[in-house]
Amino acid sequence: MKFLDLFAGIGGFRLGMESAGHECVGFCEIDKFARASYKAIHDTKGEIELHDITAVSDESIRRIGRADIICGGFPCQAFSIAGNRRGFEDTRGSLFFEIARFASILRPKYLFLENVKGLLNHDGGATFETILGALDELGYNVEWENINSKNFGVPQNRERVLIIGHLRGECTRRVFPLSKSGQQATSIKEQYSNTITTRYGNSQGAGAYIVESKSQKVRSIGNIHPSGNGMNGEVYDSTGLAPTLTTNKGEGVKIIQRAHGYNKGGEHDIAPTITSNSYHENNHLSDGFRIRKLTPRECWRLQGFPDWAFDKAQEVNSNSQLYKQAGNSVTVSVIAAIAKELK
Repeated sequence: MKFLDLFAGIGGFRLGMESAGHECVGFCEIDKFARASYKAIHDTKGEIELHDITAVSDESIRRIGRADIICGGFPCQAFSIAGNRRGFEDTRGSLFFEIARFASILRPKYLFLENVKGLLNHDGGATFETILGALDELGYNVEWENINSKNFGVPQNRERVLIIGHLRGECTRRVFPLSKSGQQATSIKEQYSNTITTRYGNSQGAGAYIVESKSQKVRSIGNIHPSGNGMNGEVYDSTGLAPTLTTNKGEGVKIIQRAHGYNKGGEHDIAPTITSNSYHENNHLSDGFRIRKLTPRECWRLQGFPDWAFDKAQEVNSNSQLYKQAGNSVTVSVIAAIAKELK
């Protein structure tokens, strides 16, 4: 199906969607540095390119034509526990209604949205209820799931709420819940009816699932901050998971490398992917070994981006921008798993 990529960033949605055979017809991204990476990675020739979503006229939206799916990881800072959580009082939070405006004009079969899990309980649930109400008025039934990237092939503890809107009257299929392998949890799905409601009070039973699984955890094993408890001084056990990736230049995750096998230890320009067993690097906290932060490449890997995509973005952006772009992106493998269910 054809999809429109809103709040496109560096194209995490796009890589996941295209891996499932969907076709991008256009994208919208206001940040010039993210846009440079996006265009370096993806072939956008002949596509519609939009910048400031608030400046796009209704007539310009109509000229887009057909879009079966609208994708959008709308700005999450207004709802994140890391920020002030001002929600719709924050101009970034109100950008959700730009997605609603596009949907009201293009009428896609699906809306495929992403945000921080704090969206669900912000203002006691009133913010999410407002979003569901707006989509209901537009004619969309909604389902959602809180999904952790660690269950989809990347060693990062990153919880996000994924939202699917179904246009009433169209032949669409339920997507959630997903198992940790990225496939629909059929046995659970069969326990519920096929009717998906957007009414907040009832929809928790029809659309909000969390599929639990046993997995490794984020384990802090020390702190090198002068105060002994600074967030950016935390050192994490490499046999566990990386904490949620942020935009702060790889800070918050420190890795110690010692010699092991062919790896001579010490400082590396580019380190291999940090995995849950860290066979090649055998990273741990110990006297006499150097502590370092993640490289930009590793941050992109933690979001599921292939190295060829990072290489292209690196040609057009600085390390500080590459760190920021990784932290702001979606996890590609999560998007890909959901995209396979959008038929």
